[in-house]
Amino acid sequence: MNRRELNPDSSPQAAFGARVRKLREDRGWTQEELAHRMGYSSTHMSSVETGRKLPTLRLARSADLAFGTGDMFEREWREMRHGSLLEGFPEYVGYEGRAVELRLYEIGIIPGLLQTPEYARVLADSAVKRQAITPEQAEERVSFLAERQAALERTRPPMVFVTMDESCIRRPVGGTSVMAAQLARLVEFAELPNTLLQVAPYEIGERRTFDLPVNLLTLPDRSVIFYAESQAQGHLDRESVSVIPMLTAYHQLQGEALSQAASVDMINQLRKGMQ
Repeated sequence: MNRRELNPDSSPQAAFGARVRKLREDRGWTQEELAHRMGYSSTHMSSVETGRKLPTLRLARSADLAFGTGDMFEREWREMRHGSLLEGFPEYVGYEGRAVELRLYEIGIIPGLLQTPEYARVLADSAVKRQAITPEQAEERVSFLAERQAALERTRPPMVFVTMDESCIRRPVGGTSVMAAQLARLVEFAELPNTLLQVAPYEIGERRTFDLPVNLLTLPDRSVIFYAESQAQGHLDRESVSVIPMLTAYHQLQGEALSQAASVDMINQLRKGMQ
């Protein structure tokens, strides 16, 4: 391997690869020997060691087994994966996967759990063009979102309440075909037995209770937590003195929003305009 191909400081995945290489060389193993121990090709391991290929969770766990490092590589993988996520969000997702009720409010974009892969991809690629994230982080965002969505498709799915500002459905993202498919996805979501979809129209004006996206989760023990985020950071709160006013504000917003039937009608009118 040409060591000049690898700069450990260039990215988290390069640092991961450098650690793999160092431990391999410390043990006197060739790349082929390590690849055999881990169940991968030597070409694949070369790409990981030089930071050209993103490691997966399976690979990280295989590395820990091969090197006897406990869960060191798995933890490094998780830190790398969450590196492009806002503070507090990875912890929130852990609760999201076992919540019995979700209450979501979003402004400007479709809530992540309702996004089509194409819509999510456009948003991620746009962030790359702005140099807000790397292409690798964009890939992780899209795949991470898909895993979150899949986690809700369980035997006993949670009740999901979604209230969206009207800007979410009117803001064009990715062109007509992407938006048309995304709006169709919203209609499909509204037809599920465990969902409630509402649009908060522009007309409610100052009666809109939130100015930032908010997620409220009811856990199996009926406790409630909320997660809110700004452009730069996220905040997770479990204290009832803070959570109860947020839950009250959400219910007030639902009272001002359109009914699900009226919301779906608004969405379908927008879809007609795209045909």
